[in-house]
Amino acid sequence: MKITAQVKLLPASAHDADALVATLRACNRAANAASQVAFAKDLKRRNVLQEAVYHRIKADFDLGAQAAVRTVKKVCDAYATFKANLRAGNYGPEGSKRRIRAESKPVRFRETSAQPFDDRMLTWNLDTRTVSVWTVAGRLKGIPFVCSPEAMRLLAQRKGESDLVMRDGMFFLIATIDIPEPEVSGPDGFLGVDLGIVNIATTSDGRIMSSRQVNRYRQRKRDLRGTLVFPGRDPLPDTGQVFQTDTPRGAFSSMHELLGDDVVALGGVPGFLAPLALEDTSRAFGALLLELARLHSWAFAQLGAFVEYKARRAGVAVVHVDPRNTSRQCSECWHTHRTNRVTQARFVCRSCGIVLHADHNGSRNIAHRADAAWQRGAVNHPRTP
Repeated sequence: MKITAQVKLLPASAHDADALVATLRACNRAANAASQVAFAKDLKRRNVLQEAVYHRIKADFDLGAQAAVRTVKKVCDAYATFKANLRAGNYGPEGSKRRIRAESKPVRFRETSAQPFDDRMLTWNLDTRTVSVWTVAGRLKGIPFVCSPEAMRLLAQRKGESDLVMRDGMFFLIATIDIPEPEVSGPDGFLGVDLGIVNIATTSDGRIMSSRQVNRYRQRKRDLRGTLVFPGRDPLPDTGQVFQTDTPRGAFSSMHELLGDDVVALGGVPGFLAPLALEDTSRAFGALLLELARLHSWAFAQLGAFVEYKARRAGVAVVHVDPRNTSRQCSECWHTHRTNRVTQARFVCRSCGIVLHADHNGSRNIAHRADAAWQRGAVNHPRTP
C-alpha cells in the first residue's frame, strides 16, 4: 500500500526560498502551456504529448530535461483524474451546465501547485537531514528539513517521486512510500462502529466519541457569520470546518485522524487485532435528510476513509454493512420497530425489554451484520496469514 511522509524544508536564505518559488511558478506555467496543447489537439497520452511540447516548454520556461518530463507527466495525470471524475459523475450528469463548462476548457494549474520531483532532481540525505534539489536558479544543496520520527522511519524505505508543496509561505516535501500491506488476521468477532451527528462514533464495546465540542463551535461561528454578512459582500470563511479538520494532536494530525486512531486502537489488543465493521455511509445519508445542514458539519466519508486506511496499515480487516434499521432493531432479540428508539440516546426494546444507549445498540447490530456477512461470504475477504 502507498502512504506519504511529509517534511518541512528550512531554506537557509531568501535566495533559496526565492529559487523554490520561481521553480514552482516556472513548472506550473509550463504545465498550463502543455495543458492547452493537450486540450486543443486531444493529446492526453504521455508519449504523444511529450513529443509535441517537450522542446517548447524546456526552452520557453527554462526547465531542465527531467523537469520538463515530470511536468508533462503531471499534465497527463491531471487529465486522467479529470476523466475519472467525469465517469464518477462528480461534475454532474452528462449535458449539465457544470459538466459542459468543465469539459469546455483545459485543466489549469495554480502557480504554486505541487510539482513532482524524481531522484534525478531531488536527493535525500537522511543522516544530515538535508536535501539537494534542482531549481531554475541552479541546484540547491544542503537544505535542512524537519519531520516526525515516524516520517523519518518511512523515508528510509522511500523510492520514486516526491512533491514540492508551498503553503502559507512555507515549503514541504511529500514523499510517497510503497510499503508491504500487513497480513490480515482471520475474524473472531467484529468491533461495530456506529457513525452519527450527536456522537460522531460509537463502538460495540461501549466507547462513545462525542462531537459536542465541534458542533457547539460550528454553531457559534455559523451564527456569527449570519450577523456579519451584508449584501454584496463575500461570505466569511467557514472556520468551523478548519477547526473540525485541523484540530492538532502532534504536528500533522487532525480530529478525524484522532478518531480514526482511537477506533483502530479499540480493535487491537496484544496479540490480536479485531476486525472493524463500519456503516456504508452512501446508504446512511438517505435516512438523515432532515438533518442535512448539520450532517454536512461532519465528513463521514472522510472519517471512514481515515479509519479504513489506518486499519489496513495495522492489518485489521474492515467490512462495510447496510445501516438500515440498525437504530430500530434490538441487538439482543432482533425485534425491529420504530418505537424501540424512545429518544435520540435511549433504546428500549418493546419485545424483550432491554435498555441500551441507542448508538451502542446500533453499533452492536453493525457488528452482528458484519459477522453474518463474513460467514456467508458476502464480502471480499482480505488475504489471511
